[in-house]
Amino acid sequence: MSFLDQIEPLQQEAIQDFNQASDLNALEQVRIQYLGTSGKFTLMLKQLSTLPKEEKPAAGKLVNIAKGQLETALTSRRSVLELKAALPKNPTDFTLPGRRNSIGKLHPLTQVTEDIVGCFRKLGFVVADGPEIEDEYHCFDALNTPADHPARDAQDTFHLSAPSKHLLRTHTSSVQIRVMEKQVPPIRIIVPGRVYRRDNADATHNPTFHQIEGLYVDKNVTMGDLKGTVEFVFKQLLGDEVKLRFRPHYFSYTEPSMEIDFSSPLVKKMGKDWLEIAGCGMVHPQVFKTVGYDPEVWSGWAFGFGIERIAMIRYGITDIRLFYQNDVRFLSQF
Repeated sequence: MSFLDQIEPLQQEAIQDFNQASDLNALEQVRIQYLGTSGKFTLMLKQLSTLPKEEKPAAGKLVNIAKGQLETALTSRRSVLELKAALPKNPTDFTLPGRRNSIGKLHPLTQVTEDIVGCFRKLGFVVADGPEIEDEYHCFDALNTPADHPARDAQDTFHLSAPSKHLLRTHTSSVQIRVMEKQVPPIRIIVPGRVYRRDNADATHNPTFHQIEGLYVDKNVTMGDLKGTVEFVFKQLLGDEVKLRFRPHYFSYTEPSMEIDFSSPLVKKMGKDWLEIAGCGMVHPQVFKTVGYDPEVWSGWAFGFGIERIAMIRYGITDIRLFYQNDVRFLSQF
């Protein structure tokens, strides 16, 4: 058999032996058998020097191709065997429950948000979301808030640099508009999220805080639906001893509008009889017209409140800044 005729059979023999190696040790022995100093393929390479001059180029090319294919096959088999060696010796039952890791807990604001969302889900509400960097139209104009309204002043709102008309949203009500622009009634949503206002950081105010807004739009929606929903949610969150009262108020995007005051044993521990907790009202007809709803056909209500306020009442916290200081001693209590 000529030298060229020996190359392919030897190559196939080596690849077959590589693939039959049962572990890394066996694979190493096969490698030495073919590619070691005295291996079969190595000895074939040494025979190149004995070939006639005119046969050497073709033979050398075939040998190099074969050697490259052997090294590729060896690497591939080694990867398979390394993965096999890394697997546990005994089979693992992945249906077993995992170990609970006691390190780390949900932030108290996250816990309260999830509880609020859970209350609304019982009533058929779904969660909606929107951008924190908002434009003036969705944050103010579409919500019937005129250009001279105090909320639009630079001392109340974080505006981005001119000539941009974008700002950090002052409430999650802007998501109401975005949802109504894209969806026909009925609508039943809640919108939890971060909002921004130019408040100095003190015990009860922070420039950034969290708000949750509810919106319900359908035919024949009444103020009674609003009051029943509010009462259900706050009793779920803060106990059956909760008492609520509704006071007339003004919001540009609801008519009529009301403030909601809250009383419970938790409030009395704070030295107060009543605590303002939320704003609400029936959606203003002009807001419906802006999004293309006929106010003669559709009615709805909206209300919103601060998540930090609920957490402070629930846990007896008197300083809102504690939520943002990342003090592990504080956070580990929840």
